Amino acid sequence: MRLLTLAAAATLLTSGGAALAQAPKAVSRADFQKTLDAQFAAADANHDGSVTKAELAAELQRELVQARNQLTAKLREQFQRLDTNHDGQLSFAEFNAMIGNVSASQTPEQKLQQLDANHDGKISAAEWRAPDLAKFNKIDANHDGVITQAEIQAAAARK
Repeated sequence: MRLLTLAAAATLLTSGGAALAQAPKAVSRADFQKTLDAQFAAADANHDGSVTKAELAAELQRELVQARNQLTAKLREQFQRLDTNHDGQLSFAEFNAMIGNVSASQTPEQKLQQLDANHDGKISAAEWRAPDLAKFNKIDANHDGVITQAEIQAAAARK
């Protein structure tokens, strides 16, 4: 549910280690929290300190559009690689049809229910950060507030 423009550490934490090669050597908890706070601020469109279901729906829609745009760019690149003889037998439209539609894994209602710990119908900054900070803490094996490359590798190996 997070913005697609996350820092490498945030991508690592939410993707289960797929971005290991792109991850920085170390990520401090403070820097990670700043990234989460920036995501929260972007989702909190009216800047009232909480994310409503409507704001969450808008954020999810923005992420879906961005995901679709990124996927389309990758497909164009793959198409050029697949059409090695450049005979045009594999059209982009045919290749693009193979991927299907990008869709959300959760509805705004489901995501709101997941994040809204106090069930007030809104998401506070603390509720927004809690799931990802828990992931950060799990990877930060020595609890020093910094995720090292070794801790990232150890967490990826556990999965």
